Amino acid sequence: MAAHFLFLALLALASSHAIASDPSQLQDFCVADLESNVLVNGFVCKDPKLAKAEDFFFSGLDKPRDTGNKLGSNVTQVNVNQIPGLNTLGISLARLDFAPYGVNPPHIHPRGTEILTVLEGTLHVGFVTSNNPNNQLFTKVLNKGDVFVFPQGLIHFQFNYGKTNAVAIAALSSQNPGVITIANAVFGAKPPISDYVLAKAFQLDKKTVDWLQAQFWMDNNN
Repeated sequence: MAAHFLFLALLALASSHAIASDPSQLQDFCVADLESNVLVNGFVCKDPKLAKAEDFFFSGLDKPRDTGNKLGSNVTQVNVNQIPGLNTLGISLARLDFAPYGVNPPHIHPRGTEILTVLEGTLHVGFVTSNNPNNQLFTKVLNKGDVFVFPQGLIHFQFNYGKTNAVAIAALSSQNPGVITIANAVFGAKPPISDYVLAKAFQLDKKTVDWLQAQFWMDNNN
């Protein structure tokens, strides 16, 4: 009886693991056909016989990006849209450039965990847990060579409080992790979220909400 119970427990554990993890690769690669009109969860594969080295290549991540905007930051994404060969491989990159006192505002990646490495300068970074139990803030000052992890789906930010430029590289556990910048999504939604809803949710007066919705909410992700 004990052996039978142990077998069932191990079977349930194995089944749970299989459901929770990504499926294994069924072929060497699946280069995304970005021109296809077929809609799937990701991209359809183009004929592997038509794949070429350029499908797995991106150039220029060494070049500084323009940070002369309201946020003082610029994020260069390198995901499946830039490298079609990333399709189905579950990984991507981004370069983050910061002017002095530049910020990458609070945002989430709905489909990927991020691991950030500072290459130059100093960054104040942090993420906030969900509201169960208590929206705890985990924060750290990172210097050159330091690494920090932002769990998938949690609100996080990076801020350069130094007097020199800062540069970081982020790796993400998705070919297309997505970005939802909180202020942009809440106050810049199109069509707009009801100002009554926002006033009630944020405990603000309606005029303040109307003013926030009238602002230009820029996107620093390229």
